[in-house]
Amino acid sequence: MSTAPQLVVHRDKDLMAQAAAARLITRIVDAQASRGSASVVLTGGRNGNGLLAALSAAPARDAIDWGRLDLWWGDERFLPEGDPERNVTQAREALLDAVPLDPKRVHAMPASNGPHGTDVDAAAATYAEELAAAADPENHGPVPTFDVLMLGVGPDTHVASLFPELPAVRETERTVVGVHGAPKPPPTRVTLTLPAIRAAREVWLLAAGEDKAEAAAIALSGAGEIQAPAAGARGRARTLWLLDAAAASQLPRSLYPPASA
Repeated sequence: MSTAPQLVVHRDKDLMAQAAAARLITRIVDAQASRGSASVVLTGGRNGNGLLAALSAAPARDAIDWGRLDLWWGDERFLPEGDPERNVTQAREALLDAVPLDPKRVHAMPASNGPHGTDVDAAAATYAEELAAAADPENHGPVPTFDVLMLGVGPDTHVASLFPELPAVRETERTVVGVHGAPKPPPTRVTLTLPAIRAAREVWLLAAGEDKAEAAAIALSGAGEIQAPAAGARGRARTLWLLDAAAASQLPRSLYPPASA
């Protein structure tokens, strides 16, 4: 059962990235200590990449056993391998190329010049199969129970590539779908669905900047997930909103956490 969202508000986006990186290191180390390995879903965008860059610069990053970490993605731009706009390309630049990961445990979403060519729906189905193959019987579903799944929040309340009112946010059965005609370029994408997102132990939503203030207020004020996809992103054990002061500026005082860094 997921619980009510928890909020942490930081003074600015840099402090938010550093604190989130420290929090992620702790979660990964704890998971590896208790279960032997950890599973994390990465997000792109300025806040997701900012967190990865902060993690790369953190002295405590070496506490992680990078060879026992599975990395997945919440969504991807359906572009050729190595394209600078792909989330995995940006993640490699920010962090992944600097740490000793097991390449077999880095689960990038398919590219548009891969085996499926430009068939984004076939690419999405392949990623769903990869997730299902990694799920253990105790996961009780077609995806692993991710330790932490991170999502950036868009100004329109989109998370991953689940945009308001579009078919992907209405999906209740499949775990991964192709997105056609996304309102933000590029229009063709691969994304996890809300059922896959909600398989995670913890879901962290990252929002920094004044342009995210209205989206955070809408998503945290009881909006429906079809109109505000961020409202439907929940973890099994914890849902955590990590905000900077600008992104939290329109929240009702009743939601504002009593003690924030």
